[in-house]
Amino acid sequence: MTKIAMKTPIVEMNGDEMTRVLWVWVKDKLLKPYVDLETEYYDLGLEHRDDTDDKVTMDAAAATKRLGVAVKCATITPNAERVKEYTLKTQWKSPNGTIRAALDGTVFRKPILASNITPSIISWKKPIIVGRHAYGDVYKNAEIAVPGPGKGELVFTGADGKQQRVLIQEFKGPGILQGIHNTEQSIRSFAKSCFTYALDEKVDMWFATKDTISKIYDQTFKLLFQDEFDKGYRDKFTAAGIQYFYTLIDDVVARVVKGDGGMLWACKNYDGDVMSDMVASAFGSLAMMTSVLVSPDGCFEYEAAHGTVQKHYYKHLKGEKTSTNSMALIFAWTGAMRKRGEIDTLPELVAFADRLEQASLKTITDGVMTGDLARLATPPAKQVVGSEEFLDAIAARLKE
Repeated sequence: MTKIAMKTPIVEMNGDEMTRVLWVWVKDKLLKPYVDLETEYYDLGLEHRDDTDDKVTMDAAAATKRLGVAVKCATITPNAERVKEYTLKTQWKSPNGTIRAALDGTVFRKPILASNITPSIISWKKPIIVGRHAYGDVYKNAEIAVPGPGKGELVFTGADGKQQRVLIQEFKGPGILQGIHNTEQSIRSFAKSCFTYALDEKVDMWFATKDTISKIYDQTFKLLFQDEFDKGYRDKFTAAGIQYFYTLIDDVVARVVKGDGGMLWACKNYDGDVMSDMVASAFGSLAMMTSVLVSPDGCFEYEAAHGTVQKHYYKHLKGEKTSTNSMALIFAWTGAMRKRGEIDTLPELVAFADRLEQASLKTITDGVMTGDLARLATPPAKQVVGSEEFLDAIAARLKE
């Protein structure tokens, strides 16, 4: 059989632990037999990041800017225990955070739906995509523990030396203070990425803040989103038959729970952090959740939403059987190949990505699945298989 040819490489970022093991199996069993796979390879495994002082992560981000499409394996963000375990030079930053900052990107997470895995919220019939603004707010805050009575103020000193000063609270006793920020550039990039992705997925887009309470901070998000929509996206949305909808965050939560899904839900940083896990859990599992980083200038980096599956990796090292769900890793590859095929006008590559996703879903709907899904399946699973057996079952259906 003639393999499908590619015109431009995909940036390939390898990762850590059990997902690194699955990464090789996915490529060897599902991709290479059918595609003449061309990638520009970067090893983002923790040991190699340490060896290169994390330069490899920045190189991978630069390659993604240059080539436009990347696929990434799950990686370790080390804590003190990991520093000791791997004898690291330091606690290196999150590769995802580094790449997000380099691309000025927004993270979109979307569940993978199988007909025999029923969502906890029975009204949900279509995927809910969560777009998270991954900059600023509480994740880049400054905090003070107030020891006793005094005055807490918010102060801005301009480049010209002039100051703006606002009283936050007159403290009568101990308390706490927190300062957060965002930038107009980052908010506009967030808006553009969300509108671009909604068009790419051909779904309605919802956005919400609490501008009735936060009349400067949250209202700025609302106004900048509307400005970007009016300037560059209104006509495109109309032509695509989709709409942009703004409401308050408490209203959108109620609407999401009662609705049937099928939209992109754009969230501020904290909202997206919390709601993406809620959506993933309600749909079934983080192992059934895709993640794609989209930059405002149209670069795409696909990955699984879950981590490196550390416990399974330790079992694997002992020679014990694991039952690790590789669906999100497979869909990271299919997402990247589909996008590469769309950009390079390769319908064969796009069609292959579709077929591989169909074969993967058919395996689950046939009742063959890993342990995490077997606990959720209705009717019950016919066969609970190990990590490699699951990929072999998909490979058999793909061959058909």
